[in-house]
Amino acid sequence: MRCGLRWLLLFLALALLGRAQAQGRIDCDALLSHILGETVHYCVMLPPGYDAAIAGHSPRRYPVLYFLHGLGDNEQTLFKSGGWELIEDLRQKGQIPDFLVVVPEGKGSFYINSADGRIRYSDFFIREFIPHIESRYSIRRERSARAISGMSMGGYGALRFAFAYPDLFSSVSAESAALIADSPQTAGAMPTPLTGLLGAVFGNPINLLHWHQNSPFVLAKKNRARIRSLGLAIDFNCGREDEFGFEKGAAELHRQLQAEGIDHEYHLYPGNHDAGYFLAHLGEMFMFHGRVFAAGKVVPPGSAKQRPSTN
Repeated sequence: MRCGLRWLLLFLALALLGRAQAQGRIDCDALLSHILGETVHYCVMLPPGYDAAIAGHSPRRYPVLYFLHGLGDNEQTLFKSGGWELIEDLRQKGQIPDFLVVVPEGKGSFYINSADGRIRYSDFFIREFIPHIESRYSIRRERSARAISGMSMGGYGALRFAFAYPDLFSSVSAESAALIADSPQTAGAMPTPLTGLLGAVFGNPINLLHWHQNSPFVLAKKNRARIRSLGLAIDFNCGREDEFGFEKGAAELHRQLQAEGIDHEYHLYPGNHDAGYFLAHLGEMFMFHGRVFAAGKVVPPGSAKQRPSTN
């Protein structure tokens, strides 16, 4: 009887150990930025087996997905609002390969350099943050293993970075990106919570030159030849009832990319601008990047098209 109990306890202990090793973990830290003159917090989701590989001095290196959070969120929001469980479930089902998910603190920066030059977030991200992450963690540094994604403000940032630096990223995705199809003058005059926030980043009144220099629409047009030749994989969606009207910007970007001959995936879903919508479609974003990573190369031109709309 005692022998049977010991075997049972041993079995349970091994089962729990196996379960722990089969899960990833979150590593949160901070980087003192010389460009920003302040500390920037970040969190990294490490895949199962990462720690064991490092401890065993394995030469294995992983792809990385940089995920940019929305306005009012922080570097921990993705993992505390259902993202952790969703990613783990996708991995356990074999629907995504192993890769790191890195979320930097973005505050209300829109992930760009501010019009007044006081906050140089874009410079920080490209020149300090990416090099820091890719030197600290066991990450593959080639373009095919680097992607960027985001939601709302972070979706704007992800599209802007990918269109501005198509040589750095193999794929980009965005949920309900803060894409404003109206003219800058109209956008700055909108009586919405966005008005003051836009002014803090783009100037008040809005600096038109600065607005256009950072516009995903303008950057996609400016760099269209490079985006096409590199085969940047693009996937974005938005809710039809988005409270900020970002579905208009998403539709406008879709039309522009079509006109420019840039392959992409675009979907307009039922839903509004809230956490429920983001979480409902977050999985397809991760699977999209997972397919690009698994292929080890950019999605071949012509394979990333608009998906048929469903209700």
